[in-house]
Amino acid sequence: MKQLILLLILTIAVPVFGQEWKVKVGEQTPVFEWKDKKEERKDISMLKGKVVLINFFATWCPPCRQELPRVENEIWAKYKSRTDFSLLVFAREEGWDKLNPFMSKQQYTFPVFPDLKREIFSKYADTGIPRNVILNKKGEVVYQSIGYTEDEFKHLLTVLESELAK
Repeated sequence: MKQLILLLILTIAVPVFGQEWKVKVGEQTPVFEWKDKKEERKDISMLKGKVVLINFFATWCPPCRQELPRVENEIWAKYKSRTDFSLLVFAREEGWDKLNPFMSKQQYTFPVFPDLKREIFSKYADTGIPRNVILNKKGEVVYQSIGYTEDEFKHLLTVLESELAK
């Protein structure tokens, strides 16, 4: 009986544990680099002074596919011309071979980048997408979400608007 209870606890605890954040709200974002479509190296430190929304997704992920149209229409369309805002959308374990047709088919115009080996994702978490992180202008994490719900997305929009108003 004790073994059965222990097995049940581990079955519940392991998936929850795996979705924990490696970076906490209030901490500085981890340093990381990525390459854009032109193969130019970019660094997160280049974005200090801007409010940054980082989104992690995969093309096969149903909640991600629900969230991305809202990222396009309610965030990118509204804030893309602001000089104090940057959007980084990283596709976990997917390259340009999947991203280009996906972006074209969905008619998304926001910037997307491959994270083939989870090098960037793994600085924030081990499992679970979609994930969103908002950084303030000092590079501190001010918001994190995992999964997609209408209410959580509304909260993301509120935090984003608040940070951009500062």
